[in-house]
Amino acid sequence: MELKIAKNKTPSQIGKRVLEEEKNAIQKTLSALDDNFDKAVELIINTKGKVVVTGMGKSGLVGKKIAATLASTGTPSFFLHPAEAIHGDLGMISREDIVLAISNSGETPELLAIIPTIKRWGNKVISITNNKNSTLAKESDIHLYLNIEREACPLNLAPTSSSTATLALGDALAIALLEMRGFTAEDFARFHPGGSLGKKLMRVSEIMHKDEELPVVHPETELKETVIVMSEKGFGAALIIDREGKLTGIITDGDLRRFIKKGGSIDKSLTEEAMTENPKYINKDILVVEALEIMERYNITVLPVVENKKPVGLVHLHDILKSGVI
Repeated sequence: MELKIAKNKTPSQIGKRVLEEEKNAIQKTLSALDDNFDKAVELIINTKGKVVVTGMGKSGLVGKKIAATLASTGTPSFFLHPAEAIHGDLGMISREDIVLAISNSGETPELLAIIPTIKRWGNKVISITNNKNSTLAKESDIHLYLNIEREACPLNLAPTSSSTATLALGDALAIALLEMRGFTAEDFARFHPGGSLGKKLMRVSEIMHKDEELPVVHPETELKETVIVMSEKGFGAALIIDREGKLTGIITDGDLRRFIKKGGSIDKSLTEEAMTENPKYINKDILVVEALEIMERYNITVLPVVENKKPVGLVHLHDILKSGVI
């Protein structure tokens, strides 16, 4: 299908204009941010309930994303469709919940129909609108103003700049709450056990081999016996420990090849003659992606996991690949 040039503009020119206008819309919202934002964050932090996000149409779609972002960053939240709320779903709101109502005009009928009941129950209402004088803004306990002059749509009809600014304001609210709560990467991982986000936050302790799985020998062990241990455990390596159980070295398939190339004998040598002393190691609490970075940096495929100088685990490159972090 042949593209028609709209008023001598190419599609990329139109796209750039839209992105520029939406960037300006976020700047306008930024300039309107005031202490109402602080009050909203304080109100949410101090509640024992959830944040119930509600909105119709495009505002509802944006609201679903805001609710999801809040929930995944430590603020319990869910989305409530206002039309469904009118017909019984208001029962999903508990006494201590806070309602975040989103409407560009501030005059959405379905929202205005449920606000009086919510207020009568004593629930606090935070609203996001582009009209300070709207009914919703006036009925809210806290109002967050978008301050958008026009949509990026040339007809000034399709929600574009306003929905983008609303989404950005919702992100700002979620991240402000995250930082105020001291939300950590560990907390984030608890809420993202699946998918790529959760996998990137996986700890070495979750994938490492330990206990009877570990290929452990002593420096004075005959090299031929160490080779048998390496073969039985299947890691292509063995951890070398002293009599106190502390890690003193490692021996890998590569070490064996280099030893033999130099004239060494597997049948007549001890493990200490072929091992690598002071090997690279990690602790069990680091991220798997960090372990992978160490492997790539030093061109190795096996990393001992050490605690109090003693090996408590072992991670192979294959374990990281199977974990799905990359």
